[in-house]
Amino acid sequence: MQSAKYKRVLIKLSGEALAGEKGNGIDQKTLDAITDQIIAVKNLGVEIGIVVGGGNFWRGRQGTEMDRSTADHMGMLATVINALGIQDALERKGVPTRVQTALTITRVAEPYILRKALAHLDAGKIVIFACGTGNPYFTTDTAAALRAAEIGAEMLLLAKNVDGIYDSDPKTNKDAKKLSSISYKEFISQGLKAMDTTAITICMENNIPVLAFGLFEENALLRSVCGEEIGTVIK
Repeated sequence: MQSAKYKRVLIKLSGEALAGEKGNGIDQKTLDAITDQIIAVKNLGVEIGIVVGGGNFWRGRQGTEMDRSTADHMGMLATVINALGIQDALERKGVPTRVQTALTITRVAEPYILRKALAHLDAGKIVIFACGTGNPYFTTDTAAALRAAEIGAEMLLLAKNVDGIYDSDPKTNKDAKKLSSISYKEFISQGLKAMDTTAITICMENNIPVLAFGLFEENALLRSVCGEEIGTVIK
């Protein structure tokens, strides 16, 4: 019987992860596979917060001719679509969830209130945080670091499409080397792009380790919360 190393974690999911091979939108088969992994982690008694991106629908930087704030708010709204999709998939499998949004959209979700989020986590519900930080010019990576600090997460799990962090882009450099661990300061000084600098700084200042790993490796989420050495640790 596996046992979890952490009591409470924050999972950062990219929007692209939900698209699967389609490349955009939400692929139901992929969504079911991801939520099955999340449920397996919950069944170990781990309290789970999730921050989801919106890149499978819209990224703020796509709005090259737009006002930056407008483009970023469009991206925040895209994260709500993904959050509701994750909620639906989890609740169809009998797992209670709450979606909280940093922008007020009370017809579809609760507004983000930390005390409510903590109460939901204590009650065994999975809490999905949408709309990033609610502010333009900040990424959902930064939102993940912020929410992890606020809810007292012991680990930020950065679920990616690659199996960790490399010293250069493995897509363009066949000699790129995977790192097993790296310090916050080294990550920043080397200009690595797996997570943005603001997010790393928040994690560093609040002593929250980050584990970047390949979401679609077999039982990756489960292995990560059990302390198995997978992916890359930033600490």
